[in-house]
Amino acid sequence: MSGAGRWRGGGRGVLAVGCGALPAFAFPAPGLWWWAYLALVPWLLLLRTAPGARRAGLDGWLGGVGFVLAVHHWLLPSLHVFLLPLAALLGLLWLPWGWLVRSLLGGVPSPARAAAALLAVPSGWLLIELVRSWEGLGGPWGLLGASQWEVPAALRLASVGGIWLVSLLVVAVNTAVVLLVAAPGPRAVGVAGLAACALVAGTAAWGVGAPAENGTVRVALVQPGVFGGPDGPEQRLARAEELTRALAGQRLDLVVWGESGVGVDPAGRPELAARLTALSRAVDAPILVNVDARRADRSGIFKSAVLVAPTGLTAERYDKMRLVPFGEYVPAREVLGWVTSVGKAAQEDRRRGTTPVVMTLPAPGPDGAQGLRVGPLICFESAFPDMSRRLVKDGAGLLVVQSATSTFQESWAPAQHASLAALRAAETGRPVVHATLTGVSAAYGPDGRRIGPVLGTDASAVAVRELPLSGTTTGYVRWGDWPLYGALVVVGAVCAAEGAGAFRRPGPAPRVRRARTARG
Repeated sequence: MSGAGRWRGGGRGVLAVGCGALPAFAFPAPGLWWWAYLALVPWLLLLRTAPGARRAGLDGWLGGVGFVLAVHHWLLPSLHVFLLPLAALLGLLWLPWGWLVRSLLGGVPSPARAAAALLAVPSGWLLIELVRSWEGLGGPWGLLGASQWEVPAALRLASVGGIWLVSLLVVAVNTAVVLLVAAPGPRAVGVAGLAACALVAGTAAWGVGAPAENGTVRVALVQPGVFGGPDGPEQRLARAEELTRALAGQRLDLVVWGESGVGVDPAGRPELAARLTALSRAVDAPILVNVDARRADRSGIFKSAVLVAPTGLTAERYDKMRLVPFGEYVPAREVLGWVTSVGKAAQEDRRRGTTPVVMTLPAPGPDGAQGLRVGPLICFESAFPDMSRRLVKDGAGLLVVQSATSTFQESWAPAQHASLAALRAAETGRPVVHATLTGVSAAYGPDGRRIGPVLGTDASAVAVRELPLSGTTTGYVRWGDWPLYGALVVVGAVCAAEGAGAFRRPGPAPRVRRARTARG
């Protein structure tokens, strides 16, 4: 390759990284939700003009690197330079997507190829989101549909097909826009695609009803704030106690503390158990605390949601099942354990719980003689739609997320994390509270709309929220991840059709009939 060619290739690579980073602005804190419907257009335009399949794959990979770096940039304080190889690894997921985009959108696509692109390009993106949602690869953070957490139509769509259906619609709009502005032949297909997306969104907004309400529950979120130094944990505990005592007389059904608010297992410390019990008695409500400590009855450190009643510790306890890689544990620690010296990974791996737990509040709840049933999730777990769905199928009427994002206090992470609770509420038709140690704490009704203002990262306070309850079974709870299965079928069918030559190959320009010469 000539020097000029290498320069152009290098410039194209930088452009690919930049194009991949653009969707990050659709998420909090910028929160430009409308940008998600255009953010992929520059990347798609770049991919469709790739001179060959190899270059399209490279542009797909580099764009994926840019996407991961931009969406997860707040991990830098914990991962440091390791964020770069992580982005390079995850970026490979977009390499075959680059091939797919060029194959279907490159040159002057036929109407059949353009129609296939409207289905296959979003489906391919959805399969990428599925693979990177595996806990070992970092989990489902930054799914494109999560940027729509404040859009009522998107929340109704999530109640039918989960966040997956929202992501599918967002990428479909981007693909239709590309057909509209860059491919003169199939513009009609682009217009039809935009009309179809608008019809789907409109049907969801006006045709899918909000969950029916059947009572309310009063929940207090206790956010003690930031306390550093060696005495920080005890100061934070004392502040949480002080804030909780101020709730006396407010007729609460539940008080929720953030993640790791208690540093010793109260089951093995009678004096701590008595201290928490007295606090629960003072406010006349059970308290869901979160313990980050060695369990009294088994070896190893667990992160656990523990329910304390006015009568003492209950048997209701949930141990966190999905842990943050390089945060709460180090994969292959015997090989990679040295990373704890340069990052903020735990010096000792946390142990995993084995099963989800639905707790029953000890006092009769607002839904009848039985106490309200609560499904706890701890921090990172609120990003996984299947976990909240499982809890609701097991009978949870209220979902509770206990979190701590103090490591990322000045970043976009706290707002992004709190926004995920809105999607979990919309998907399941159950209210969700997101309680943190240091913000952002928030509460959402069963339709996904926020109830009351949030407690920001600068607050040391409590918030009491009266949340509507609902017994409605949403489409997502009933049918699960059906958009993912549909995406697998679409991509498989398009690949098979491509292999069989069912689509006309894209050309660089419309064909022109060759002129006849006198000799000819």
